[in-house]
Amino acid sequence: MDRINGAFGQFRVLVGMDADDELGLEQDQDLSFMDEFNRSCTLSRKQRLYGFAACLLLGFFCSILSMLVFLHPVKFAVTFTFGNLLYLGSTCFLVGPMQQLKMMLDPVRLVATIVYLGSIVLALVSALYLRFLLLAFIGVVVEVLALIWYSLSYVPFARAGVKRLFNRCMEMEI
Repeated sequence: MDRINGAFGQFRVLVGMDADDELGLEQDQDLSFMDEFNRSCTLSRKQRLYGFAACLLLGFFCSILSMLVFLHPVKFAVTFTFGNLLYLGSTCFLVGPMQQLKMMLDPVRLVATIVYLGSIVLALVSALYLRFLLLAFIGVVVEVLALIWYSLSYVPFARAGVKRLFNRCMEMEI
């Protein structure tokens, strides 16, 4: 009987219903705070797409704005980094924040994630606190390279192809 209930629950999830809709109120009382919070914060597919598009467009706007203030390194580092955080936040709308965190901490992406987040901190601290502009610019460059490497981890064989291309370029004689 449990297998049948489980199959019906999976079917309800596939068609967009909540698997617990018909189980009654006594189960609602047994939910923990986090379960209740997660249940009340669910977004529809349309809302997720709107959130994704809004964050993506705002991130693009911040990136363009950062190019306009390139001669002011503090403003550049802050707007560029904020744009990158919005890009990263946009994917949270598609897969959810917990799944995004799990994917970022996947062993394949862990080094790229650490370098990416570290370069964000480096760029912001060196621009806002230290006012060391060269270090802020280095942080932004590392941020871009780490984001590209992180993004390539989602495309099958992309990292291997980039490594091969880089090795061939290094072997070329001029």
